[in-house]
Amino acid sequence: MNSPLLQQSPYLLSVAPMLDWTDRHFRYLLRQITRRTRLYTEMVVDQSILLGHRPKLLNFNPEEHPVALQLGGSVPQKLAEAARIGEEWGYDEINLNLGCPSERVQGGGFGACLMLSPDLVADCMAAMRQAVKIPVTAKHRLGVDELEDYGYVARFIEKLAGVGIEVFVIHARKAYLKGLSPAENRTVPPLRYEWVYRLKQDFPHLTVVLNGGVRTLDEVEVHLKRVDGVMLGRAVYEDPFVLERADSRLFGLAHAPTRLEVAQAMLRYAETQLEQGTPLWAIARHMLSLFKGQPGGRLWRRWLSERACRRGAGVQVLQEALERVKAETERRKEEVLA
Repeated sequence: MNSPLLQQSPYLLSVAPMLDWTDRHFRYLLRQITRRTRLYTEMVVDQSILLGHRPKLLNFNPEEHPVALQLGGSVPQKLAEAARIGEEWGYDEINLNLGCPSERVQGGGFGACLMLSPDLVADCMAAMRQAVKIPVTAKHRLGVDELEDYGYVARFIEKLAGVGIEVFVIHARKAYLKGLSPAENRTVPPLRYEWVYRLKQDFPHLTVVLNGGVRTLDEVEVHLKRVDGVMLGRAVYEDPFVLERADSRLFGLAHAPTRLEVAQAMLRYAETQLEQGTPLWAIARHMLSLFKGQPGGRLWRRWLSERACRRGAGVQVLQEALERVKAETERRKEEVLA
């Protein structure tokens, strides 16, 4: 997987936008593990950007690049203005959410339900493209409810390509707008990887990124034989070190930090953030799985879960947890040598 063409692709590997999870603190954690994997924000509603507190919604650390802003919305003018603001804020890409099936998102008239209105989606994406110079991309499903037809999704992509969209992140499942929770919509509808492969064959000039059910770098490499990129989701949140060898295996970079090194980097980050008024739990909650499957991993998770959420908790909570993990690691080594 060391093809120069793959190394040049900005969409080769990415981490999916996940509501309540892929905030700036989690993205900073991931950036300690992988330098090149593309990161996405949580979905931010266009109206929130237009009327809300933009620094809270949009601020990110320079180390997060390449990082994309995912928007939710269905009014071309509002999306265009939100995209323009996102570009001014420094994001590398604007992505439109066309895949979230939650009732709250449907109530706002955007997300997966927009796949039923391809003309409106095309108008939205055309307006966004005209507003910015950075890439505007789509993230969508293979269909919704009973509308599960390869021809339909192919025509949907063709319509968006007609207004200049060149990158499509495709969750290889349809979505049920009624009857399933968002969590069930990530597991119950069957995966149809062959449809995504076929879309790449039928649209070779477009960038096709596969999303859905991928959990390991071995699986990523298999899919990359058929598509331009792969997006990982929940697997990364459950264990960020799924990305441990991403830089070396996919991008040819000699970057493979240990879990201890990442924890120490996050401790320094937390010190800075706490000085700015960020509560420790906002950062520590993303670190619970940092030592998953490792000596001291359960102790680490329990220590943070019980202490980092307390009002006024400081970096000493992380320091103490880290010292206990180190001690447990050394104890295990001594047992092996004994």
